[in-house]
Amino acid sequence: MISRRSMLISTAALAASGSLVERVGAEDRPALPEGATAPVDPQGFAPIVTPNGATLAYRLIDGVKVFHLIAEEIDSHEFAPGLRCKVWGYNGRSPGPTIEAVEGDRVRIFVTNKLPEPTSVHWHGILLPAGMDGVSAITQPAIQPGETFKYEFTLRQHGTQMYHPHTDEMIQIAMGMTGMFIIHPRQPDAASPRVDRDFALMLHEWRIDPGASRPNPLEMTDFNVLTFNGKAFPGTAPLVVKTGDRVRIRFGNLGPMDHHPIHLHGYHFHVTGTDGGTIPLSARVPQTTVLVSVGTTRTIEFVADAPGDWVMHCHMTHHMMNQMGHGATNTLGMNTAGLDERMQKLLPDYMTMGHHGMSDMAEMQMPVPPNSIPMRGANAKFGYTDMGGMFTLLKVRDEVTNYDEDPGWYDHPEGTVAGKASAEEIAMLGVPALTATTTPSTKPATTQATLYTCPMHKEIVQVGPGRCPKCKMMLVPKLK
Repeated sequence: MISRRSMLISTAALAASGSLVERVGAEDRPALPEGATAPVDPQGFAPIVTPNGATLAYRLIDGVKVFHLIAEEIDSHEFAPGLRCKVWGYNGRSPGPTIEAVEGDRVRIFVTNKLPEPTSVHWHGILLPAGMDGVSAITQPAIQPGETFKYEFTLRQHGTQMYHPHTDEMIQIAMGMTGMFIIHPRQPDAASPRVDRDFALMLHEWRIDPGASRPNPLEMTDFNVLTFNGKAFPGTAPLVVKTGDRVRIRFGNLGPMDHHPIHLHGYHFHVTGTDGGTIPLSARVPQTTVLVSVGTTRTIEFVADAPGDWVMHCHMTHHMMNQMGHGATNTLGMNTAGLDERMQKLLPDYMTMGHHGMSDMAEMQMPVPPNSIPMRGANAKFGYTDMGGMFTLLKVRDEVTNYDEDPGWYDHPEGTVAGKASAEEIAMLGVPALTATTTPSTKPATTQATLYTCPMHKEIVQVGPGRCPKCKMMLVPKLK
């Protein structure tokens, strides 16, 4: 890393040149082509992969990397199939495109404000002159609607940083105005080696009431949509890697209130960096869960040596569900015998839910308000998963032809999938109660088979338990 002395000298030179934040007219802005992508750095770093996102294009002008951010409302951001909202972000997306550069680069970043109120951009964790720090009224005038400002500084560090407004932060950040700023080291070393796959994930939380067209930025405690890069599962793209790849995953958290313990199945990893820089090799310990606190970044690394579909998610359980409400009565364990029949005399569509647990609720696909995904999950290899929210998959394959394509579900080698135990296998436990319930009886049946029905569709009747073919709800014993 460049020394503090050289940083101070360069800072003084920058101030003397008068290159603090300034307004510029639209005619002075370099024209950045739509859809252009930043080239791979000549040092050979693997380019950052932002699942469901993009990398901000730049133009190299007189040795300076020139970027352009546009702060604007996004008319229809899809969080997951079935849920779209108006949000705020940069360059047509939330989070904004990832800015990627190299230690020592000189960067010039134009910011155009198309919001209905003033804004600014703070370069979170980046060492730079005070006048470039992006705090409205403190270090610069606010960027008024319709104005374009210029930020310019030299990158004197490497690591995982972020960007966000420092004007009306409660509203603008809650509405989605966040982004990642990745700085590669100029010279890789043992503590910061080159990797094969380098991912960036921004964590965020939103309050979106069912049927609403905008998030509620005033919420402080009860967030019900949790996202990786602006997407809630099943809208999250998988992280595809090849067996043997060295993998780096960079997490940033600019959500309003909550910390997120991110857990990766199937692997032990090292936390190799924070927003304050690289963690020395001597200070690293193996972990399976990393806590990403509000306003911080964490970087993890591991070698992908175990093929499979490996889940990665926030371990706060309500953060793995979509639009879960907390105002319902707790019915778990309630004796509901006869209750539905009595209630349906007043409310024909009444149905008690949750008394056996909630695992079958997601698959029922009951009518819900438009533009909402309460408890929405997805079909998976072995059935329907009720997981949602801040949840995605690391897909490790021996052969990868295209990293940008989902390889589908993993084909497990024979004999490596958990399944229902046979009666003979259970007998090995030597537990009479278990054996008795699973060993076929040789005595003649003395009782009539139990009939089951659907609480919602009384015409569905069958022998034995199962699911309703209409609503997918678990069948219950039919009352005589």
